[in-house]
Amino acid sequence: MSVSAVARSAGVDRTFLYRHPDLLARVHTLATEPPPDAGRGPTVSRASLQADLLAANARGARLTERIRQLEQRLSEALGQQIWESTGIGPPMDIDRLQARVTELEQQNVDLRLRLEETDDELSAARAANRELTKTINQEHGKTS
Repeated sequence: MSVSAVARSAGVDRTFLYRHPDLLARVHTLATEPPPDAGRGPTVSRASLQADLLAANARGARLTERIRQLEQRLSEALGQQIWESTGIGPPMDIDRLQARVTELEQQNVDLRLRLEETDDELSAARAANRELTKTINQEHGKTS
């Protein structure tokens, strides 16, 4: 059973079947099924073999991924063990150093805020100074 044979027996062009995916799928399904044999016992169909192959391939892919994950974990564990045993690991007072870094970062934020406040005060003082100078110059201009 093929697309051409079905189209010929139905009196239609093959493109008709290709334009109707449901009909095409049915033709392909029927083409993969073996002819019925009464009295022979269980037979294996092409579709069941393909399903078994797909399942085996999927299982192989899952096992390959699991092996990769386990190899990665083993590599990390061995690397950590060697790192610690050779003494090239992190310094013992790393917590103290991290606390100091946090403290310095906070101090930096505080200093930036103070700088912004000082800049604002300086801008206000400059504006006031300009106004005072302008007022003095206007009064000095009236008296002359």
